[in-house]
Amino acid sequence: MTFRLVSAFLSVILGMTLASAAQAAWYEASSDHFVIYADDSEKDIREFSRNLERYHSALEAVTGRKVAKPSPSNRVTIFVVGNSREVRRLAGRNNVAGFYIPRAGGSRAFVQDIRNKDGYPHFSTVVLLHEYAHHFLISSNRFALPRWLNEGMAEFFAATSFEKDGGVILGRVARHRAYELASTNPPTARELLDPEEFRRNRGPRDEGFYGRSWLLYHYLTFNETRRQQLDTYGRAIVDGTPLPEAAEQAFGDLEALETELKAYRRNGDGGRFSAFELSAEELPIGDVSLRKLPKGEAAMMELRMVSQRGVTRKQAEELLPDVRKIAAKYPNDAGVLSALAEAEYDAGNDDAAIAAADKAIAIDPARTNPYVQKGYALFRKASDGDDAEAAYNDAMAPFSALNAQENDHPLPLIYYYRSFAERGEVPPENARKALERAAELAPFDQQLWLRVAVMQAQEGKIELAKFSLQPLAANPHGGRSASLAGDFIDVLDKIPEGTKFNLRSRPVVEIKIDEEQEPSDSESADPDQPETKEDAPA
Repeated sequence: MTFRLVSAFLSVILGMTLASAAQAAWYEASSDHFVIYADDSEKDIREFSRNLERYHSALEAVTGRKVAKPSPSNRVTIFVVGNSREVRRLAGRNNVAGFYIPRAGGSRAFVQDIRNKDGYPHFSTVVLLHEYAHHFLISSNRFALPRWLNEGMAEFFAATSFEKDGGVILGRVARHRAYELASTNPPTARELLDPEEFRRNRGPRDEGFYGRSWLLYHYLTFNETRRQQLDTYGRAIVDGTPLPEAAEQAFGDLEALETELKAYRRNGDGGRFSAFELSAEELPIGDVSLRKLPKGEAAMMELRMVSQRGVTRKQAEELLPDVRKIAAKYPNDAGVLSALAEAEYDAGNDDAAIAAADKAIAIDPARTNPYVQKGYALFRKASDGDDAEAAYNDAMAPFSALNAQENDHPLPLIYYYRSFAERGEVPPENARKALERAAELAPFDQQLWLRVAVMQAQEGKIELAKFSLQPLAANPHGGRSASLAGDFIDVLDKIPEGTKFNLRSRPVVEIKIDEEQEPSDSESADPDQPETKEDAPA
């Protein structure tokens, strides 16, 4: 897949990767919810994987929400990049300790070297836990949350420690926000609960937003009286009550809440701050399997990370000679050929991508990425074909094979819908249901929900389309897609339920959703930094 990103880092990355690839001893750790790639010891990788599974289990236990086990390709894949400098190079920014890119069938996180430590986690781990909290929360609840609550919850869950006995302490004091919590000019409770009030007083208030959001959520969670009010607040939001009214209905006098919050910051509850302590017995996790990558796949890993991070066409062309060089050295390694297929596709070489994918499939038909890359290439070729029906039917073949192998992989469902839409036909009902099912399987993919909302509006399901758009429109890190979703909701507000929305009849200045529209920004190390934007079909 291709991405827009800062290009200056690429030559530095290539120099770094080619120098280190030959010495790397890479492992793949596979568990129920995560796939981890790291050049580290088996012991550390296994412990890191088990800790992340314990974290997922702790989130389920504390929130009472259950998330269905994802299909293998829809798990979060984590690349352990190296030190903070290498993460910044890969991100193309100077203020990043790790970052996360959510997408259907291919969510990726990039983190620093594994640091398994007792007690409060290293900041790079906090970053990952924060991002996975968002991933978990949106996977278990499609209702749009206010910004303070969204980020306050993620900060609350990210302050988690993993104990030697296998237990987890969740909801600790957010030490990584100590500077913000000590701020003399933080956002007030009223400003957090009333977005318009916060916007009017922005500036220095921004600096303390995450720390104050954590503090408010922590207080409301552990204070016996206020906890019930938090439940009332949540129900009011779900019922559509405007945010300031929901806050006043639930919490009463917001100035009194502010006074309590200041006292809580100084002393906690009676001189201490509570946390959820869960024993190993309360946190069931599945098995973790470890695979040492063969030499060819290990040699390709650093270049693969650059591809997975995202490259423009020009950057893909610069990367391709080094990918081809490794592929020539290891012509019978399915992992190498899979990476080659992706690199060829990114560089615009569809026939070469298909040939590499076919070789990878012949060697290892259970490997999923070659089917995906072959499907992408065939779809791109089909758009220029003379016989559209035959071309798109052929393009669906690798996705159909992938669907037979992994029934809940979202991409075959998405591309089944697109096989009709892209040749100008109205997708049949089963294709429309397939697209909605893909969005259910990948609720974190914002561009996918935009596509679903357009489809629903075109069917006249106006209220359902607005419901699909609301979490994206409310996402403070949604970037261009969040603005687009908000604009789309404004347009739909003027259309009666049952009226079929005609996208092409709308002026571009009102709303524009097409195949080149960028999806949401995701979040990075400092969670208020926007992340990369996907540009390829998915």
